[in-house]
Amino acid sequence: MRDPVTDPATAAFVAHRNLLFTVAYEMLGSAADAEDIVQETWLRWAEVDLGQVLDQRAYLVRITTRQALNRLRTLSRRRESYVGPWLPEPLLTTPDVALDVELAESVSTALLLVLETLSPTERVVFVLREVFDIGHDEIAEAVGKTPAAVRQIAHRAREHVQARRPRAVASPSQTRAALESFRQALETGNPQGLLEVLAPDVVLLSDGGGFKQAALRPVIGFENVSRFIVGGIGRSTAVLTVEPIVANGNPALALHLDGELDGVMSLRVDGDHVVGLYYMRNPEKLSGMQHATTLRR
Repeated sequence: MRDPVTDPATAAFVAHRNLLFTVAYEMLGSAADAEDIVQETWLRWAEVDLGQVLDQRAYLVRITTRQALNRLRTLSRRRESYVGPWLPEPLLTTPDVALDVELAESVSTALLLVLETLSPTERVVFVLREVFDIGHDEIAEAVGKTPAAVRQIAHRAREHVQARRPRAVASPSQTRAALESFRQALETGNPQGLLEVLAPDVVLLSDGGGFKQAALRPVIGFENVSRFIVGGIGRSTAVLTVEPIVANGNPALALHLDGELDGVMSLRVDGDHVVGLYYMRNPEKLSGMQHATTLRR
């Protein structure tokens, strides 16, 4: 039996585990599925002859990619019958994720939703190339394509994402100010306060997964969004508390009713106003909020 303390295979896997989770999460948008993929990677890695492995990191990423690609094809079919809008599973992230601007953007709810519009192979190629800067030849081995085909897929996916990537830009101080204004209006149930901080064309997506009340379609416009928030959250008889957090490396709010986590709301800010709201209420997707997750590139 291998000694987990001195075994080289275990040491290599542990050293790259956070990276492998990040790769799988960006490909799947689900922490639960990413954890499954990491475990499957370990089972396959444990059977590998390390003497034949030239680059352990590359080999581990290749195993993870193949497993994630298979899972992604299954998830794509499953999400077609999902109740209401599907949102990626939020993660409570460690402070260093927010400091890595490129990583924080790549795991943001807004960008993960854009990646959902790619085909499984396009998404995998885009993530490996654009986020983790992996070479075309290495990606080709992972996805079973030629390097030339991977270059074409990468180019097509990049153009697709660039055309749909959110353009909103706000300074850290603007983001903090908008977040605090929104938090206060939300906690006090102040409709006027909400109208002042929401952009006229703000869009809210909510995910209840069929377990909790949520809008089955996007809510568009500051009056409709304010009405939805006040009429939904504000109508509860429970005591609402709103806590600023960092989810997926970006500003977010954790909503508690009578001290119990009820949902997570991620915000997209442009200038002084909130232009996008992503409200996760599905209890099956809130496990990633129990402890901070370390992501790595």
